[in-house]
Amino acid sequence: MIIAVSACLLGEKCKYNGSNNYHERLAEFVKGHQVVPLCPEVLGGLPVPREPAEIVGGVVRCRNGTSVDAAFRTGAAAALEKVKAAGAELVILQSRSPSCGVGMIYDGSFSGNLTAGDGIFAALLKQNGIPLIDVAELNK
Repeated sequence: MIIAVSACLLGEKCKYNGSNNYHERLAEFVKGHQVVPLCPEVLGGLPVPREPAEIVGGVVRCRNGTSVDAAFRTGAAAALEKVKAAGAELVILQSRSPSCGVGMIYDGSFSGNLTAGDGIFAALLKQNGIPLIDVAELNK
């Protein structure tokens, strides 16, 4: 099976603050599979580290109000093309992210509160009928 994965979950230091979200259970889960690491935000041209961003009124913005929406959407489209080109059968994404969150994302208040919704990349995957799960599903 070919599985695309948020690169931060594999230990790549591409998280907004320059760290990663290494997930040991995920690393075990993908053993023996072809893995395609992706970071839509980096693919969209955003630097590491970068200002944290959340979806505010449908637009991805930094805390100071600066829109980074175009970079998020460009990166999501590039990541989608990589998923398609690889023939990925499943995509496993980082929880709560404005790119990769599945079902729940930060609410745009930069206070750690969550709301129902999908990140930009997760929504694009759903629109294209590509199976995806939140990495938290592996803990169940």
